[in-house]
Amino acid sequence: MLHQAHDALWVAEGEIVSFFGAAYPTRCAVVRLADGGLWIWSPVKLTAELRQAVDRLGPVRHLVSPNKLHHLYLAEWQTAFPEARLWGPRSTISKRPDLPFQPALEGDPPAEWLADIDQAWFRGSFAMDEIVFLHRASATVIVADLIQTFSRDFLSKHWGWFGFLARLDGLTEDQASAPREWRLSFIDRAPARQARDKVLGWRGRNLIVAHGQPPGAIDQAYLQKSFRWLGPYPAGQARAG
Repeated sequence: MLHQAHDALWVAEGEIVSFFGAAYPTRCAVVRLADGGLWIWSPVKLTAELRQAVDRLGPVRHLVSPNKLHHLYLAEWQTAFPEARLWGPRSTISKRPDLPFQPALEGDPPAEWLADIDQAWFRGSFAMDEIVFLHRASATVIVADLIQTFSRDFLSKHWGWFGFLARLDGLTEDQASAPREWRLSFIDRAPARQARDKVLGWRGRNLIVAHGQPPGAIDQAYLQKSFRWLGPYPAGQARAG
């Protein structure tokens, strides 16, 4: 349920959920901050087993929704950990007015996790935005829906013959991209390119995704390929990696 990826980083596998009739695996990241508190990204269903594992790691201080689709389990985690602060971009906050969020997340990390985690705000789409994170100590980039990596086995088992739609959408392991329809919704791509360039500047060595086969160790070329739909890279950056 919860496995360790670094001294201060863990990953939890959640249940499979339905998104417009398609089966989506879910995944959560847990970071222990320098102050000992836990930062929970994209909380998955809180089972008794996961609750016990998290309790052993430390006090839950932050519950983070990276985009407006990753909100399903925030309420149950807040009930379980009432001292934790809720965070998300404005789009998530607007979708869940029933929850007491902190100020909306944007392109710069708040003081609460600045020393441990950086972030980049992908916006410019009329459909949805997303905050992408970097766990500094492990050089791990943490992405919700902007990079999806469904395996052939998962698609065969859970999508059946509809699996070809995932390939058309760019969501397979070898493509590792955002859904085509979301890519097309970025009418103003300048802010997203700025966020992409910030992510590339992190020189991430590992990747956690919410949906699909975990890529694990990566290089610069992997991220460049995933974000190639945003257009040209700054001079010199396209050759990096």
